Amino acid sequence: MSTASTQLPEGRYGRSEDERADRKLKVIGSVLGVALLALMGWFAYYYVFSSKISAEVITFKSVSDNAVEVHLEVRKDAGAHGYCTLRSQADDGSEVGRADFRFDQDSSRIDKVVTLRTTSRGGTAELLGCHAD
Repeated sequence: MSTASTQLPEGRYGRSEDERADRKLKVIGSVLGVALLALMGWFAYYYVFSSKISAEVITFKSVSDNAVEVHLEVRKDAGAHGYCTLRSQADDGSEVGRADFRFDQDSSRIDKVVTLRTTSRGGTAELLGCHAD
């Protein structure tokens, strides 16, 4: 016993509307996907290569009710000048200190311990960001 084929004869009726719509969606999806990848690549390039100064908090220590010592490691281009913003929060989450610290040295890596003045005992020290002039 043979089974009957449910496919249309090839080349007799042309392409169906579904095939045309599928092709159109594939093209649109591909174009949007490539555009999204290009945009993400541009943002990644801008983030990595436009940053002329960056830093990292190595350690911090609350030395009194009015000060927190923060050990910063700053990496920057040799000729770049800029500043980094630090803040300290109390144990309840309220901000007790914020300050900008300048880094105008010509070296590309700077290890420095800075003192952040606070209005009450600080429980944390957080690097908010660094900005080149």
